[in-house]
Amino acid sequence: MPKRVDHTERRTEIADALVRVAGRRGLHAVGMRDVAAEAGVSLRLVQYYFETKEQLLLFGLRHLTERFGERVAARIRAAGDEPGPRAMIEALLTAALPTDLESRTFHHLYTSYAVLAVHDRALAAQPFIKDPDAAEAVLVGLLQQAQEAGLLRPGVDTRSEAVSLLAMSAGLGTSILVGQRDPESATAIFDYHLDRIFSPGGDE
Repeated sequence: MPKRVDHTERRTEIADALVRVAGRRGLHAVGMRDVAAEAGVSLRLVQYYFETKEQLLLFGLRHLTERFGERVAARIRAAGDEPGPRAMIEALLTAALPTDLESRTFHHLYTSYAVLAVHDRALAAQPFIKDPDAAEAVLVGLLQQAQEAGLLRPGVDTRSEAVSLLAMSAGLGTSILVGQRDPESATAIFDYHLDRIFSPGGDE
């Protein structure tokens, strides 16, 4: 009896291969043949699942986003059974900082996708707005939760602060990636900014 193929698993294996080879060579330099070689499969098989390179890139982007979500969830679990809003915000923001191989690859590739999307309409029409908007909505919700609990300083605009924190996260991540600063100093900047938003004792 022929072995049943798990198509979702096979797509994921190919996406993992894309992430690995793009992490080494840069997303712009990767072709479908490179991904096939990295995955140990034929080019024809890659083309069976992804008819074009753009389809492969889009799936790879969704795959990266899912992996980032899993990373954030792990950080939140590590914060304890009932982490407060500040702990959850810190988990979300620090998960994106390139502090190890996985997070460096994530930041590098996600930034590369954004650059490619400037000139590629198919990529631009995809999650580059949806995913940041979703992260913004999560941060706004956490800040509003903290505000309702009296954990924020008076007059804090939760949406403006959420946008600022996301922009800060992206900028700090790039500064770590290029060697401008180390993860510890970037985390200290997060702490400094959050101290300005949260009232004393507002990390509960």
